[in-house]
Amino acid sequence: MRTGTTAASGHGVGGRRRWRALSVCLVAAFMTLLDVSIVNVALPSIRDGLHASDAGLQWILSGYALTFGLILVPAGRFGDARSRRAVFMAGLALFTASSALAGIAPGIGWLIGARLVQGVAGGILNPQVAGFIQQLFQGADRGRAFGLLGGVIGIATAVGPLLGGALIALAGPDEGWRWVFYVNVPVGLAALVLAWRLLPEPIYGERQGLDPPGVLLLGAGVLCVLLPFVQEQQWHGALKWLLVLAGGVLIAAFVLWERRTGTPMVDLGLFRLRSYALGAAIALLYFAGFTAVFFIFTLYLQNGLHYSALEAGLAITPFAVGSGVAATIGGRVVSRYGRPLVAAGLGVVVVGLVAAWIAVELRPGGGVGWATALPLLVAGIGSGMVISPNQTITLSEVPYTEGGSAAGVLQTGQRVGTATGIAAVGSVFFATVAGTRGDWAAAFRHGLVVILGFVLAALGAAVVDLVTGRDDGDGRAE
Repeated sequence: MRTGTTAASGHGVGGRRRWRALSVCLVAAFMTLLDVSIVNVALPSIRDGLHASDAGLQWILSGYALTFGLILVPAGRFGDARSRRAVFMAGLALFTASSALAGIAPGIGWLIGARLVQGVAGGILNPQVAGFIQQLFQGADRGRAFGLLGGVIGIATAVGPLLGGALIALAGPDEGWRWVFYVNVPVGLAALVLAWRLLPEPIYGERQGLDPPGVLLLGAGVLCVLLPFVQEQQWHGALKWLLVLAGGVLIAAFVLWERRTGTPMVDLGLFRLRSYALGAAIALLYFAGFTAVFFIFTLYLQNGLHYSALEAGLAITPFAVGSGVAATIGGRVVSRYGRPLVAAGLGVVVVGLVAAWIAVELRPGGGVGWATALPLLVAGIGSGMVISPNQTITLSEVPYTEGGSAAGVLQTGQRVGTATGIAAVGSVFFATVAGTRGDWAAAFRHGLVVILGFVLAALGAAVVDLVTGRDDGDGRAE
């Protein structure tokens, strides 16, 4: 498969410095992705400390995801068109400052506002990370770099509850939730200094237009699509789903505009690349499944079985370990095995989730954390074989000058998938809890069935690609 980059990868950045620059990017990515999951276990403490309502707690979670998803594509485009380093540092500074503001929040309104700003900052940062990898690395090194990023994604998603639980245990239930946010401040300040020293200088060879109408159309469309999902538990009735229809109309208008304008925000020709179109579909479906596992498992353990925040985090750790190790290895071998590696990983995830379902069926009580440890480890290994190899293959033919915006589109699909999956799985989960008068184990198993449906759909897409033809060449990452 072609790499779609120029030979001047890294533009003068030496080999060792490239990896040091990548480490700064990975630290920032870890911070922003950690804040998606770390807050889950802090919600009971926030409720008590700030006297928050259920709606307020929901917005602490969903507000971050919403603004994160809204800004991804425009931020990726801006970094491509101007200076990735400047955009990255602005996002990092904003994330650090908003973390401090969240930590000192005197009330729930303040905390929600800080979380909204945090989401914006995370959305600014993340496309730049993929853009830098496209710019700095080629061939097998690019696969290894995406492997490390995949490890960060898997670990940050799964280790968040563990770290949050540990901070609350150390600082106490009254003030512990504040340290969930404060912990970002020293890390962010150190990363800012290193980013200035290590990230490559901007390239001003060809400045591109920023397409304000496209930004507005896509932003409004994504907002309409995401909002009913993130508010699914708070907005009752079916009328909210009309917003999804309106979002579809706005996104269609965005596509028409992008085809007509001379300076499109997104090169729609990317979707003519089999590797990009298929990879984006797999990412959307897979993120709809695997991120919902942590949502319902944490609820099952804490609300149903009265696990502490730290105990719930420890129960999810096997997934984090498996995902982190497998993602790093997957990044190293994706150039050799290509899309079959992703399909195999999805199959392993299915096996792990089915085993978790059986474990909860056989031992639904207090020992479920131990009973699900091995199945979650297996599912984590499979997840590591999916996320980073799929991202490597998906972006393999994208020119580095489009790396940020292409990654922004890919990650927006992941956010839409996450919101859709949590809404769908959450609906089944809560309906089962209500219908069985508090059978949390049954609710978790029913939720796993929906999750398996999403993962099997992603596996089906990967298998269809393997059966119907090779992936724009030899089916490999380069």
